[in-house]
Parts: sequence; C-alpha cells; structure tokens
Amino acid sequence: MKYKRIYVAATGQHVGKTTSTLGLVYSFRKAGYNVGYSKPVGQEFVELGDLKADKDALLFSKFMDFQLSAETHSPVILGQGATKEYLDHPSPEHYRARIFESCRVLEEEHQMVVFEGTGHPGVGSVVDLSNADVAHMLDAAVIMVVKGGIGNTIDRLNMSLALFRERNVPVVGVIVNKVRPDKMDMIDHYLRPKFTEMGLPLLGLVPFDQSLSNPMMYSVCNAIAGQVLKNEDYLDNQIEDIIAGSLVDRNELKQFSNLLLVVSSNRLEEAIRKITVITNRAGHLHSPLSGIIITNDTKYPAWINDYVEKNKIPLIYTNLDTFGSVVKISRIEVKINTRTPHKVERACQLIDEYVDISEFI
Repeated sequence: MKYKRIYVAATGQHVGKTTSTLGLVYSFRKAGYNVGYSKPVGQEFVELGDLKADKDALLFSKFMDFQLSAETHSPVILGQGATKEYLDHPSPEHYRARIFESCRVLEEEHQMVVFEGTGHPGVGSVVDLSNADVAHMLDAAVIMVVKGGIGNTIDRLNMSLALFRERNVPVVGVIVNKVRPDKMDMIDHYLRPKFTEMGLPLLGLVPFDQSLSNPMMYSVCNAIAGQVLKNEDYLDNQIEDIIAGSLVDRNELKQFSNLLLVVSSNRLEEAIRKITVITNRAGHLHSPLSGIIITNDTKYPAWINDYVEKNKIPLIYTNLDTFGSVVKISRIEVKINTRTPHKVERACQLIDEYVDISEFI
C-alpha cells in the first residue's frame, strides 16, 4: 500500500467531500483493505447521550459498521464559543494531542486510515488547525475534491492548494465532482493536461447525479419551520420537484413522482382535485405527491386526510406564504446523512465507477 494515511480535502463546502470520502472508503474496502475513518476537526455535531461527535462521523459509523467513539472518530469539535475560548487562551497542544491519539488508535486496528477534512482548506485556521495544518501533522497524503467546470475549477483548485504547498503537504490526486454528464469529455479534454502541468493526477471525473441533490421532506420541514399535521412517519420521502397550487394545470405535470405541492389552505382542495384528474388521465394509479405544504391556515376539507393517508404523504403547515416557502426550499443545501442510505449507496457506486484508486493500492 502506497499511503497509510489519506486526507480528503475540498475547495469549499457542498463540493462533495463526504460523498467522495464514502466512495473512497468503499473502494478501498472492496479492494480488500481494512480501512479506518476519522473526522479530526468537526463543526456540526450530534449529541447521543454523553457522546458528542461530528455528524459525518455518525454517518460513517453506520456505513462502516463500527462502534462510534468521539475520542477516536471525532476528536476535535469546534462548537459554539470554542474559537473565542481558544483565542483568549490558546492551547494548540491540547487539540493536537487528541488528534494524534485518535490516529494512533486507528492505526493499531487498520491498514489504512482515511481522514475527512472540514469545509474549505482554511477552515480551522483560527485554532491553528486548518485542513493543511491537520494533514501536515498527520503526515497524510491529500486527495482534493473540486466541483466540475473548467476555468473556475482550475482557479479554485490553485487557490486551495496554496495552504498545502505552504505546509509541504503532498496533494496526490484530484477528484472533479458534480460534472454535467454532457460535458464530461470536454472537461476531461481541458483539465487533464492542465492538471498534468500542475503535477496533479486526475483521479476521475464524477458526473452530477440529481438523486444526490434531492431534499427529503424532513429537510423541507426544517427549512420552513413547519408543523407536521399528518404522516410524520413519512418525512423520509424524497422531493424531486416543486409545484405551486395556483399553477397546477389540468392537462399536464412535468413528472408523476416525488413532487412537492406548496399551496394555500383555501386552494388545497382544488389543487388536489386537478392533480387527481391529470394523473388519472395519464394512466397513473398513485399520487405523484411526496409531500404537501399548506400556508395561510391549518383548516382544510376532511377528505384530504383520507387522500394523504392512502398515499403516505406528509402534510405540513408553515407560517410562510407560498412564495416564501418555495424560496426557502430552493435554498436547501442537501447533505448525505444517516437517513439517506440510498444516497450513501449511490455515492459509493459513483466513486467506485469513475475514480481510479489503482495507484494507491
């Protein structure tokens, strides 16, 4: 094995660092290696009783089937107030000792350890733990994840590499993620020679997959501060598109599955009747709706309850108006988590298919 420690960094948030890390771990395990995982520095955490750990560490514990240990898999959490406390009383040795101990424990149990970075390369600098700092102290080889494109991709990559160059950290490969499928050949044509000129192996171009970017109903509910009126058990329903009740056409819908209806309560009955007519004419037996958001009031005809119960549709009320709800929903940044196992599986498939790990094993 060429590298025992790999650090996955990215040029920014929402580029695909977690999905890429999932896929890399999957591919290394598929190749027969015993792989460990750690998120050395985390910001968003979950509390499970006395356990406080980064949410990505929780995801990986389920995916990789290990007993989550905060000290081992999520040694440093920069929660609220942590940066001010550090600036008032700097103690880099304390944080570094936790990370070193985490690495020691993992290497006793695994052939390889994959460390997942946080945000863009400079995140953590305020406590002297930027991604470059952590990769340097771990003596890890870095794989950089960047969003697909040409000019912007090269510019962001070059800027992000500066911190790693400063710390003499080797960047041993680049994954270009979320590439438009119809642009794959063109982007490869331009990026591959440029990356070669920069001394960076292009490990693969991963096509954009809409299913990984579709929000779930629980994310929609959180985004609009919603109140669940019916079918809370189905908040894991996936949303692919939004339709406003006032714009439901009697003759057509864009698609017949995973739609979110956003409508004022006084137009709810009319909208559902129109949708039912359209779906029946198209020969579909089931409702195309995965969720309904109602605004203005919580009052609606009683028969609606039978419709949503039969079709397992979460019905949610929000104080926002229809326009405000759609704006909030459209701004949701979708993240893979423990409630989206189908997305974990798809992410692993994509990385395994499009990223070449042969030079690492």
